[in-house]
Amino acid sequence: MARIVMKFGGTSMAGIERIRGVAARVKREVEAGNRVAVVVSAMAGETDRLVGFCREASPLADPAEYDVVVASGEQVTSGLLAIVLQSMGLRARSWLGWQLPISTSEAHGKARILDVDTKALLTAMESGEVAVIPGFQGLTDANRVTTLGRGGSDTSAVAVAAALKADRCDIYTDVEGVFTTDPRIVPRARKLGKITYEEMLELASVGAKVLQTRSVELAMKEKVRVQVLSSFSDEPGTMVVDEDEVVEQELIAGVAYDRNEAKVTIGAVPDRPGIVAAIFGPLADANINVDMIVQNIANEQATDVTFTVPRTELARARTVLEANAEAIGYAKLVTDDSVVKISVVGVGMRSHAGVAVTMFRALADRGINVLAITTSEIKISVLIAEEYLELAVRVLHTAYGLDAAA
Repeated sequence: MARIVMKFGGTSMAGIERIRGVAARVKREVEAGNRVAVVVSAMAGETDRLVGFCREASPLADPAEYDVVVASGEQVTSGLLAIVLQSMGLRARSWLGWQLPISTSEAHGKARILDVDTKALLTAMESGEVAVIPGFQGLTDANRVTTLGRGGSDTSAVAVAAALKADRCDIYTDVEGVFTTDPRIVPRARKLGKITYEEMLELASVGAKVLQTRSVELAMKEKVRVQVLSSFSDEPGTMVVDEDEVVEQELIAGVAYDRNEAKVTIGAVPDRPGIVAAIFGPLADANINVDMIVQNIANEQATDVTFTVPRTELARARTVLEANAEAIGYAKLVTDDSVVKISVVGVGMRSHAGVAVTMFRALADRGINVLAITTSEIKISVLIAEEYLELAVRVLHTAYGLDAAA
């Protein structure tokens, strides 16, 4: 008898008929003899609708009251799923975030989970009851409802699985698993049977939308075995596991891309100690994340510094830099939001040479210029012009031998 946490996203819960489909999957797990907890998202589009109400009520809404409103979407779907499961003859009940409780920090709108009390939940599950838990929400020490930020339901599911010491956390989405790249760009992309936590974390951080980054971090920390699979088919999914469980490790697990990048170049910056702090300190104070950084060789006591920020933060970053122009002492400021970041990820990089040169050569052969580079132990990312996005993804996917057989 296994203990399973099943998580269903917004597209899976979009209407009663789809909720019936979810309930049928839950019933199969119960009939197989498993103890089941289900974590659900709000119906597709519902959170956006609730956020819109808050903004319409006041552009400066109290964050605590904002959380009360937006957390209600998951409350609705958890109750509806419990009702449908009961109609199918199963014992089921909803457990809201404050009823367990799921304890969180007080950062409304982006709270972090501190603890999940599972004593009552375990008792109910061991008696054969299906627990239905709304994701995305928790409770502060002051008994105020909190939300975890976008994608927080994945994090809720992994946290509950860790607290329950579940055998597996199944995350159902609208895709059949983790692919070597976006199948919409590369039809011959392959679904991976297994992928390591580290690879999944890197892919999530550089643009892959299958899992939310915080949920992967938590799964890796707590050693929760996660399976990504589709709500709309019975095909096996992708297991996200510890590196020891992957017998034959691929050199490259996948190619990801991120459109939310903008390039900033500060020209003729004085080449003196402290100049980097003068540039990036004000950006950090404004909570603007900087990603890729390139500094040219100094020429006549001056240098150019290029870096990227989220595209959505470009206007704010420019305002901050212009406000600090005198302290930095630059001659010009140039920005470009028509760029994308392309990344290749794989634990095999640790033990194989030549991974980077394969990337650079494949792009050069197609006339694609590299604007910036950043690396980690298992990742290489390059910044290129946005017009070359699809060509670059296809070229790199083929260069690393990831194409499925024709």
